[in-house]
Amino acid sequence: MTDSTPRTIASLVAELPGARLLRGSPETVVETLEYDSRQAKAGSIFIAVPGFVTDGHAYLPQVAAAGAAAAVIQSDHVDGSLALPESLALISVPQTRPAQASVAAWFYGHPGREMVVIGITGTDGKTTTSHLLTSVLEAAGGRVGRLGTVDTYFPGETGKVTDRMTSPEAPEVQRLFRRFADAGCEFAIVESTSHGLALHRMDHVEYDVAVFTNITGDHLDFHKTFEAYREAKGLLFAMLDTASDKGVPKAAVVNADDPSANAMLWRTVATPIRFGLESREADITARNIILRADGSDFRLETPQGRAEATISLPAIFNVMNALAAAGAGIACGASVQDIAHGLTMAPGVPGRMERIVAGQPFEVIVDYAHTGDAVRKVLEVLRDVCKGRLIIVVGAAGERDPGRRFGVGRAAAEGANFSVFTNEDPRSEDPSAIVREIGRHAEGAGKTRGEDFIEVEDRREAIAAALQRARPEDIVIICGKGHEKSMIYGSQSVPWDDRDVTREELARLGHTA
Repeated sequence: MTDSTPRTIASLVAELPGARLLRGSPETVVETLEYDSRQAKAGSIFIAVPGFVTDGHAYLPQVAAAGAAAAVIQSDHVDGSLALPESLALISVPQTRPAQASVAAWFYGHPGREMVVIGITGTDGKTTTSHLLTSVLEAAGGRVGRLGTVDTYFPGETGKVTDRMTSPEAPEVQRLFRRFADAGCEFAIVESTSHGLALHRMDHVEYDVAVFTNITGDHLDFHKTFEAYREAKGLLFAMLDTASDKGVPKAAVVNADDPSANAMLWRTVATPIRFGLESREADITARNIILRADGSDFRLETPQGRAEATISLPAIFNVMNALAAAGAGIACGASVQDIAHGLTMAPGVPGRMERIVAGQPFEVIVDYAHTGDAVRKVLEVLRDVCKGRLIIVVGAAGERDPGRRFGVGRAAAEGANFSVFTNEDPRSEDPSAIVREIGRHAEGAGKTRGEDFIEVEDRREAIAAALQRARPEDIVIICGKGHEKSMIYGSQSVPWDDRDVTREELARLGHTA
């Protein structure tokens, strides 16, 4: 379906599984797609999705009053919807959440079928891998669009989609994919979170290549069990087998060093491509690795050949991210030389080991690490290059897996010389209680309050306290928020950026270069 083709209800019902037109004309034309009732207007089709807080069906009277053309409702809400004004056509489906992705793909003309789509999933490394892969594919001459948790990237421009962690809703995903396709993108890279996969936001994306970085015990607040979390990741690989055939081989790129790699491969018949540093099964690996404070050098080895490569990111885990990007690059037909060149030319990633330089005599780094495992890895990397003390600012989000508090508290206690425990998206929980809980875990690791760590509820004050303690050759690492531009208190999202606040507090100390 092109933009010039009228979008009729009949054409939607014809491709929407289980759909029934309860009332209204099949020839009704739909002009806009909305899942927020406040945006509904004449010509809109509204999808009523039961949410975690509110149910979209409750807003159908407002949608009808706004003059919307049609609404997609769940079959268990039919009886309560028939009293709505006759002007609102009604389409019933078994479940509106998965149907939302189907409606969005229909409305935007199935843009995923027009590009080679690479999905990247994993607890850590999705954003870094997607940025590295963008550079790899561009070095190979490709035109690339990227949908991630940091930004949305179009050829030659960037634009922020969201500063939170999970995937956008399906209509937003399909809208952006349509923009990619219309911009002539040959490749679309999409960070595919477990939340987005489990909630059907990534349905009908039409994946050709799936990439798995790793999996650790995070997000159990949502998935409840590790097995359910892994199963959600596996949905990406299962989708390879149901995606449209675009004349390119389907490929499953997995971290062979991770115990869950085979669980991903079992979900698909796509060609496996394994990367790793330890597994004997790895097809793609790195040798002669040199880790520096400002980057990493290595020899990239693949079945297609080898080449010397450099990335502007420190740490062995970023070498692994580079190998993941290399595997996806090979799946997309890039040469080893183009892959190595693309890795070398890739810029840094916002909020990932990002240096803050204001003329201060010590290093300051902002990073997104917000789990115990991620914090531990970051501290191990910095310990190898730190000549002075390692000072960390870190917290744990409210309404998330409480195990994170234990993880970050122990990781900071074991890896840093001094820790400042603070706020990080407390949501509806008591911020001071979260901070104290992290402190108790540090005490459990043998650390002493006031001597080895302090608890500062206010995040700005915590950053200031860490910077005031820093001396020449120290490293201050501020973890947890990275690229994010807001802090959540209760249900309110307040503007916040660790990088801006850090620069402001450095300026207060007289560092403004």
